[in-house]
Amino acid sequence: MEKIEVKELLEAGVHFGHLTRKWDPNMAPYIYMERNGIHIINLYKTAAKLEESSEALRKIAASGKKILFVATKKQAKDIVAEKAGAVTMPYITERWPGGMLTNFVTIRKAVKKMTAIDRMKKDGTFLTLSKKERLQVDRLRAKLEKNLGSISDMTRLPGALFVVDIKRESIAIREAQKLNIPIFAMVDTNSDPREVQYVIPANDDASKSIDKVLSIVTSAIADGLSERKSDKTEKEEKVEKKEKKAVTKKVVADEEE
Repeated sequence: MEKIEVKELLEAGVHFGHLTRKWDPNMAPYIYMERNGIHIINLYKTAAKLEESSEALRKIAASGKKILFVATKKQAKDIVAEKAGAVTMPYITERWPGGMLTNFVTIRKAVKKMTAIDRMKKDGTFLTLSKKERLQVDRLRAKLEKNLGSISDMTRLPGALFVVDIKRESIAIREAQKLNIPIFAMVDTNSDPREVQYVIPANDDASKSIDKVLSIVTSAIADGLSERKSDKTEKEEKVEKKEKKAVTKKVVADEEE
């Protein structure tokens, strides 16, 4: 797992909070001081919480469950798409589709519709449609891809949610809470940390800060995935050895007869 250096968090500007007048008093335990009307986050606490969150995310990835990343703010979109995509985790960077978790069956139907359109294009059915119909289907496919493309491989509810800016993604937070899905989040000084189980006190507005935190957590997820792959290979090898042993035993027994 990537070692968390306080110096690197400082260089990425993870410590910059919001204006003091915009603060949430529940963030007090994570605030180090106030400077020029801005709250400064205690990076030693950030590092400790990041370590705790990374370890928990590693275990979830190793168990084979998906972690859904949610970040629809402009400065986080591309970073989340790149980092989550690199570890084959689903992500939402456009508008949160209402009922994404609480009405997952309906969302899956929309994803299946996207798959059906792709099938139509492969088997030639698409070409039998009129020009107007083809245009409508293409528009629908583009819309579905934009909103749901990154979750097309998510066949069941995620094992956890990772959120950048819990105030902005309040609907996603509420849905996860209803279903008791663990929530990991970058929480700035203007937010209520009691909303999530795994709090990472951090600047959720600057792209450098978001990039740094995401690099650390996705590195832990990658470790979890490698661990799972290694365990799977080990199990397969054991099964193979067992089968070979059984075959050898049978051959010996047959020869003895």
